[in-house]
Amino acid sequence: MGSKNKHSKTGLQQKEGNAKAPMAFDAQPLALVAEEETTALVPVHPPLMFSLNERIRPLLDAVDKLRHLKVAQEGIQLPTIVVVGDQSAGKSSVLESLAGISLPRGQGICTRVPLIMRLQHHQHAQPELHLEYHGKTVPTDETHIAEAIVSATDEIAGNGKGISNTPLTLVVKKRGVPDLTMVDLPGITRVPVHGQPDDIYEQISGIIMEYIKPEESIILNVLSATVDFPTCESIRMSQRVDKTGERTLAVVTKADKAPEGLLEKVTVDDVNIGLGYVCVRNRIGDESYVEARVEEAGLFQTHPLLSKIDESMVGVPVLAQKLVQIQATIISRCLPDIVRKINEKLNASISELNKMPQNLSSVAEAMTAFMRIIGLSKESLKKILLRGEFDEYPDEKHMHCTARLVEMLNQYSEELQNSAEDKSTDNFLLEEIRVLNETKGIGLPNFLPRTAFLMILQKKVKEISKTPVDFIAKVWDYVLQVVISVFTNHCDSYPQLQASTIRAARNLIEKMKQKSFDHVMEIVEMEKLADYTCSPEYTSEWGKLMAQQNVFTEAMNIYSRISKISIEGFGEIEVGHLRDYPSVREQAFDMKMRITAYWKVVLKRLVDCMALHLLLSIQNLVNRDMEIEVVNEFMGPHGGGIERILDESPAVAKKRERLNKSIKLLKDSKDVVAEIMDRITVED
Repeated sequence: MGSKNKHSKTGLQQKEGNAKAPMAFDAQPLALVAEEETTALVPVHPPLMFSLNERIRPLLDAVDKLRHLKVAQEGIQLPTIVVVGDQSAGKSSVLESLAGISLPRGQGICTRVPLIMRLQHHQHAQPELHLEYHGKTVPTDETHIAEAIVSATDEIAGNGKGISNTPLTLVVKKRGVPDLTMVDLPGITRVPVHGQPDDIYEQISGIIMEYIKPEESIILNVLSATVDFPTCESIRMSQRVDKTGERTLAVVTKADKAPEGLLEKVTVDDVNIGLGYVCVRNRIGDESYVEARVEEAGLFQTHPLLSKIDESMVGVPVLAQKLVQIQATIISRCLPDIVRKINEKLNASISELNKMPQNLSSVAEAMTAFMRIIGLSKESLKKILLRGEFDEYPDEKHMHCTARLVEMLNQYSEELQNSAEDKSTDNFLLEEIRVLNETKGIGLPNFLPRTAFLMILQKKVKEISKTPVDFIAKVWDYVLQVVISVFTNHCDSYPQLQASTIRAARNLIEKMKQKSFDHVMEIVEMEKLADYTCSPEYTSEWGKLMAQQNVFTEAMNIYSRISKISIEGFGEIEVGHLRDYPSVREQAFDMKMRITAYWKVVLKRLVDCMALHLLLSIQNLVNRDMEIEVVNEFMGPHGGGIERILDESPAVAKKRERLNKSIKLLKDSKDVVAEIMDRITVED
């Protein structure tokens, strides 16, 4: 038999030469470690408890209370030792050895629900065992514990072979057991047996990943010595959430069945087990737990291969010590963060509840709330639609309304200009010549017929008449979105009001849009009716354009061969074809310049009138019409009356109930943590 170091290492040290650095679990957790263990940890009889138990028990009780309160529902993860392993890896045997009780055995999946095992050492000779599930406590004893677990599992997960994510808690108070809380999860299987759902692997994987993913979880990975560790599905799962293995501890079962090469497996560590390995021999046949520990100690001391494994890596007592120390450190490390998260969640829930409206109980209260909503909505609309303030929506550019309206107005102006431009250079003056020829009459030749001017003007106005109509539709559609957003925001706590206010907004803005359409069409018809402006800009612009007539006249000289001229405002123009119209081309040039000068005035009027009309309409909407429309709609036959506010919507009632439950849970959790923190302070 090879030599073996008889000086026991602490449970969290790794074998010398192991390249993987463990987590710093050798630190004193919250001054709870009473003394350093210096004696060998391979006993020949129970108990498995240590001096650490008496100091860690209050902390563990606090975490168990928090778990019972279901604080995880608030997103607060608790430090947990999670037991995972492939089917038939020996999980149940390991847990039996730690607890000193018999768990259900049989073919297929024995653990069909998460089994929370709370082990607690106590001085009484008579063990106390009970199950907790579905809000009830079921006492049992060592003889009937397996049957009780099966019965409870059937009640939770059904009588078949399916699984459930609803946990079952087993409390074991027994002399000599280590103070531990562990969660045993269903064993991993890829092939469903008769009676199991086809997606059994996916269901089990989902439950396992939910428990091992949080950083607060310690993964106790149970591996059989008879298999290659890298092929174990449990290893693959733990590596997905713990790549470095810093929170994974491996327990190797069935060491007596495959001793060859086991030393190399647990020292080379090809699968990143950062917290190290513990090799165990579980109870066989009718052995008592005392006999099993004696046999285990003898096996690792006398076996020619297994005795070469360092004694800090073998035996159920070593496993128990490691788990207790890991548990102490992870709880001490997580406790301050748990306190912080509980306080943050509690404050957030109280704040959210305080923001909810008071549950209204009278018509007077309901009327006050209704008028308050209208007032707040009206003020918001004034700020964003009239004054250009957007402090209520700093990051929502869509709600910065005055800026968006200016952008739409500028785009409308550009579209008008683009639609009115005559980009033709080859047919210069031909339209004017055609109209002049068709409207000529008996009279002096140097007078321009007003009829010709109006015909050209009316044609140009008709060509751009769709642009202001589209602009009006675009603006009111935008205003409707803004108004709905504001009312929805202020009615958030009163969903029963939202339908009425939104319906009122749609009805009113549809009316406003129709008025604007009528106004636009009236403006368009006015522009067609007459050619008038008092603006001196027309005369000034016409004068500038006519100053270029000499260039045109010279180009038309019979001896000139010029076919193109440059005219300001038109660019380079083809004029050769105009030599065929000597009697009318001078009049056509004058007509063109008059139309060009006047058209600039028309386009500006179409922009200015639209801007002023919209400003006035939006102001009337916010200051006068919207409030009247909402009140009429709400009090009318479709609104349902003020009594509707008294009926709190199911969604709001559900939210209020959820917040109250959350606050109670978090307050209870805070009391649990405060009690243990006070106790730690007193002991220190």
